Amino acid sequence: MKQPLAYIHPGAKIAPSVVIDPFVTIENNVEIGDGTRIGSNVTIMEGARIGKNCTIFPGAVISGIPQDLKFQGEETLAIIGDNTTIRECVTVNRGTAAKGKTIVGDNCLIMAYSHVAHDSIVGNNVIISNATQIAGEVVIDDYAVIGGGALIHQFSHIGSHVMIQGGALVNKDIPPFVKAAREPISFTGVNSIGLRRRNFTNEQIREIQEIYRYLYLSQLNVSDAVERIEAELPATKERDEIILFIRNSKRGIIKGYV
Repeated sequence: MKQPLAYIHPGAKIAPSVVIDPFVTIENNVEIGDGTRIGSNVTIMEGARIGKNCTIFPGAVISGIPQDLKFQGEETLAIIGDNTTIRECVTVNRGTAAKGKTIVGDNCLIMAYSHVAHDSIVGNNVIISNATQIAGEVVIDDYAVIGGGALIHQFSHIGSHVMIQGGALVNKDIPPFVKAAREPISFTGVNSIGLRRRNFTNEQIREIQEIYRYLYLSQLNVSDAVERIEAELPATKERDEIILFIRNSKRGIIKGYV
């Protein structure tokens, strides 16, 4: 919908059904899909790719240049998936030469004043609560829930179906299906309530709990615990996802709570 009080660069590709409120700025090299609504005073900068049926609330800035001194003006992207809601004053920076793009997936909710830095990848169905600050090249897998005011260190990896306490300082990788809280951030149990809401069976949840007993309650170190899990527990999708996550962890996984 044409909005006479908005600035829209003629090079932007905007689907006919997009609603644009007053005082929006949309720069060149931007694409916005059908059914999306852009609230007043939103700034969408070069390299933005916004999907269908998104809602972007007033004051958000999408595809701002990275806050990285190594950035040399290279052409990069900030990609927002379908059906995602971005609340007031959220900032999503575009990528750098490192990965070329920042990605926020489908069906996400990014709450007010949160920041997603360059080259980060946020999966599908992720909830990021108010004022969460996500540094560069972070990976957050599907269905993770991040409590308000969390600070997530550069290069960290947060697994699928994780629940993180508000105000947490995340400086280690957080493996799938767990709750993480306290300071320093620690394993505090399996996210069983979240898993039930997503139709995991009681048997699947028990299997996940048994895996984390090996990791956090057996007095074994992580590598020995992983070997025992592979040797003694049946192969399942969830078991293999946890093992692969741990083996690929570059920062090391969070410790158990003592």
